[in-house]
Amino acid sequence: MKRIAVIVIIIIMAVAIIAGCKKSETSAPATSQQTQTSTPVAVVEGAIAPDFTVQDLSGKEQKLSDLKGKVVLVNFWATWCPPCREEIPSMMKLNKAMAGKPFQLLAISIDEGGKKDIEAFFKKTGMNLPAYLDSNGALGTLYGITGVPETIIVDKQGIVQKRVVGGIDWVGADAMTYLNDLINR
Repeated sequence: MKRIAVIVIIIIMAVAIIAGCKKSETSAPATSQQTQTSTPVAVVEGAIAPDFTVQDLSGKEQKLSDLKGKVVLVNFWATWCPPCREEIPSMMKLNKAMAGKPFQLLAISIDEGGKKDIEAFFKKTGMNLPAYLDSNGALGTLYGITGVPETIIVDKQGIVQKRVVGGIDWVGADAMTYLNDLINR
């Protein structure tokens, strides 16, 4: 009887952890400031990545289409998400390893508190990423994000090459080889 109770508790904890980083279904619709279209699209491998414009923490705008010629890693994350927090150190190392290469990391936060939440998180943890804001969820909705972390890898021609659901080690041999192969194409 005790063994069954322990198994049930483990299953409940696993479900709670998995559901913990799911995005709310009450996201605001896409706005013209952030996207070219307000209609959600199925972002699938082999399709052209929908264009968007996001702002970094200083208010500077970045448009995806302006990054053609670079491999772009579009990572959706949140400060409150444990798997995101685990993934950030490898993303920081990846960004450093890719310096000088045709590569761009867009770490797009879905934190509703926006800039203040992200800056407080970076200050508290000592972590830092080239962070951009999607506080109203418009870009996440456009890209069909179901939770965080979730990453879209876009090649130099603007084509979605890979969709990664969940956190990974971005400086692991497989990820680095994959990204470098895309850069060298």
